[in-house]
Amino acid sequence: MSDYCNRLEKDTQFLTNEGTLNEKLVDKIVLHLYRIYPQILNNTEAEMFRNLKTPVCIRISELLLHLQNKNNRACKEFYNALETNDAQIYGNLPSKYLAKTTGSVGVDMDIHNREKYILNNRGPVFFLACFSVAAGLAFLLYYCEEDAKFESSAKKILGFSALGVGRRARRKKVTSPDPATMRS
Repeated sequence: MSDYCNRLEKDTQFLTNEGTLNEKLVDKIVLHLYRIYPQILNNTEAEMFRNLKTPVCIRISELLLHLQNKNNRACKEFYNALETNDAQIYGNLPSKYLAKTTGSVGVDMDIHNREKYILNNRGPVFFLACFSVAAGLAFLLYYCEEDAKFESSAKKILGFSALGVGRRARRKKVTSPDPATMRS
């Protein structure tokens, strides 16, 4: 037996427990194994494992046994289908837990761990709201009267921004002598 088949053997009891895999999830996994190229399951096998007359727990156990008897690639594709369709169950597998506790640190992170490293998953509305606030402050600072004598903390902070530096450069350009008159 190879690596994925051994893993599947360890995970079989967990996966066959009632309530772990529901009918919809089993159906998605069987369809994944049927549609992948080259096919893991042929048409008659897929129909057998999708038969609604057979209880889900029996279909799961027969599917897992069938995959273990096939080959390592079939077991690996089962794990890929499980990870794609339900990352929470995939993350709670006993074989994943044993791999984490033995201290194996690898580059292959599961989907749960990948979600922790997404920098901004808030969506376009959040981005537009932040951009609107920044643009509004920039326009307010830019079109604010220069002679106004209020120095708020926001103006002090934004004073060194590109608009603040640009305004100071414009003032110096207007007040500095003309280079053409300096040559004469």
